[in-house]
This record gives sequence, C-alpha cells and structure tokens, in this order.
Amino acid sequence: MTDSPNPLRILAPEGSAPAIVRELSRRRFLSIAAIAGGAAALAACSPSGGGSPQPQATGGTLEDNVSVYTWGDYDSPDVVSSFTSELGPKVTLDSYSSNEELIAKLVAAKGTSGYDIVVPTGVFIPQMIENGLLTKFNKDLLPNMANMDPAYLGRAWDPGNDYSVCKAWGTTGYVYDKTVITRELTTWADFFDAAQNEASGKTSMSDDPAGIIGSYFWANDMDWNTEDPEELEAARQFLVEEIAPHISAFDSYPGTNAIPQGTQVLLQAWNGDARLGLQESSDPDRWQWVLPGPVTELWMDNWAIAAGAPHPEAAHAFIDYSMSPESLALNLDYIGYNVGGKDMEAAAVEAGLDYTDLIFFTPEQLETMHEQELNDSQTTRVEIYNEMKAAAGA
Repeated sequence: MTDSPNPLRILAPEGSAPAIVRELSRRRFLSIAAIAGGAAALAACSPSGGGSPQPQATGGTLEDNVSVYTWGDYDSPDVVSSFTSELGPKVTLDSYSSNEELIAKLVAAKGTSGYDIVVPTGVFIPQMIENGLLTKFNKDLLPNMANMDPAYLGRAWDPGNDYSVCKAWGTTGYVYDKTVITRELTTWADFFDAAQNEASGKTSMSDDPAGIIGSYFWANDMDWNTEDPEELEAARQFLVEEIAPHISAFDSYPGTNAIPQGTQVLLQAWNGDARLGLQESSDPDRWQWVLPGPVTELWMDNWAIAAGAPHPEAAHAFIDYSMSPESLALNLDYIGYNVGGKDMEAAAVEAGLDYTDLIFFTPEQLETMHEQELNDSQTTRVEIYNEMKAAAGA
C-alpha cells in the first residue's frame, strides 16, 4: 500500500508484535488441534521436539509431483498449469476450511501427511514451528522472494521468513441480497439483526472459528482476543442461543456457489471470495459487499512447507514460481486478495481489474482491521464454534 504512511501498520499496530507471537504450551496447542480434528488426532500425536530442522531441498532435480494443502480455490489455474508446463511437476491441490482443520491433520500424521506445501495463517505459525509441523526453507531456492513488498515480509510470527512467506492477506465482511434485504447494512450489528429477520434461515457464516466468534466481538467493538470468561460466555450465549437457529449453512467459500446460485441472502465472506461471487453472478448488482464496522479482522496466509514433505525440491520450486511477477499478477486477479507483491495496486487499476476496492483498502479502512492472537481462550473458542454448529443443525 503505497499510500499508507507506514506500510508495516497495514498488518499490525505498532507495538503489537509480542502479542502476535505470544507462546502457547505445546500441550495446549495439541489440545486445540484435537478439538478441531477429533479425539483421534490427540491420540495419534506426540511432541516432536520442534527445533530448527535443516532444509531438505538442495536445488537438485525436481520431483514429478507436488502436493498442496491449502484454502479452497486459492491458486490461479494458469499459474498451476504453466508451472507444470515449464518445470514439469504435476500439482495436486486439496483444500481445508480452517487453520484448525489443517493443524489437526498435520498433528495426526506426524510428518506423514503426504503434503508438501501448506498455507497457514500467520498467527498459527510459531506454534507450528514449535511442534515440528513445518520444514525450514532453503531460501537460496526462493530468489523470487525479492519481488515481495517488504511490508509483507519479516512478520512477527516468522521475522526471518525462515519457514513462511506471504501468500495473500485479506479481511472478513459479508454480502447481502439487496432484493430481499432492502435496507442498507453497514455494521456487524446489522448483520446479526438481518440474520434474525429478513435473512432468517437464509444466512451463512464461515466454517471457521475465528470468523464466527470474532464477529460477536467486532459487532460490540470489543477486543476480539479477550480471555475474559464472562465475555466469552456472553459470546457463547448470543451465538449459540440467539443466532444459531437462523443459520442455514457454514460455508467458507460462498463465492463459489452460494452467491452465484443465490442459495442464501446474507453471507459472511472473506473479501476475495466475495469478489469471486460477484464476478460469477449473472446479476452482480443484486449483491452488496460490506466491509463492516466498527471493526473487523485482518489475516495473512503464508506459503510454508510441511514437515516430512515428500517432494521438497518441487515444493520450493512451486513457491518460488508463485512469487514471480507474472504469477503474482495472475493470482491477485484470480483469488481477489492482495498477494503481497511490490507495486501491485497501480498495475491492477491500470489493467482494469474488476472490484479492486475489494482487494486494496484505504488507510482508514485498514485502521479498523485487527489480527487474531492465539491465547488461553482458543480451546473455549473452538468449543463455542462446535456448539453453534450443533445448535444450527446446518
């Protein structure tokens, strides 16, 4: 963001780094994964010792395949196909809906997941490193890291980019059908009011604990990283008892089907997925995107290599290929998120990309966005998420 007086402010308030990297004990981290993935994940895992394993890739011959476990529809098919055409390895993409789902699978597999590349959100990375779930980069094999804007490098969760590098970052808002909800919605409080009225039984929320529990605190302009038991209990009562009966789906990717098909009328959504839904809709004017006040979320997803990656050379090659200027531009247009490359906003506007206001944000908008922290309340938050889904029956 060239128009921000301090580009680092985009992704974290000054002085917030210690909170972002706040440590969890390994035992607590594994309990979170077990709640998300079931008792089997906890039974299968044991502390691996973490540490700093040496890079497995040396710049040798690329393997025939590379497997990527990532968020849904998160890579331009043109980038994937051109990587295979130019360099050889075939790319397999599998998706998850939350960091908890990703972590549960990696913990249960204990280095045998079969995945090469994973794409965790930044605040989860210190604990993933601590628990030996990630492999250290050989940065000599990532020369295209030079194409990344310094504002998106050296984040507090991995200051040296030894294990991760920006894949994309964005925020959370919602989309509503203006033919059904005819009043203007602008806040998270409006979202919950409409969910209980015009959009009752036709509202979807993200299949993700952070966005579900966070939305209650955003609506009330409260610290969404609170550990106060009374505040968390108030969130539980509101979401489980008052909101859940009105929710018809938990869908992290409404832009793929729900918006184009009009199956819901109020949909919590990440900005890039909302943009995709508007692009795919036969009647985009029917839909209104809202970056809701008074506050909302900011997140950054990151390329990383899983511990035990069977194809480390191809994994490095695909990450590096994705950071070339051409790939960054293709991915930005396809996924609709800021991918962290240098000087991309002006180029996107000049190229006439659709809905650039859903990709790039003003300094005033950025001031309303706040990152998640991992703390002692995480287990409670996942429990609330599970309770809400059970109460909704969606």
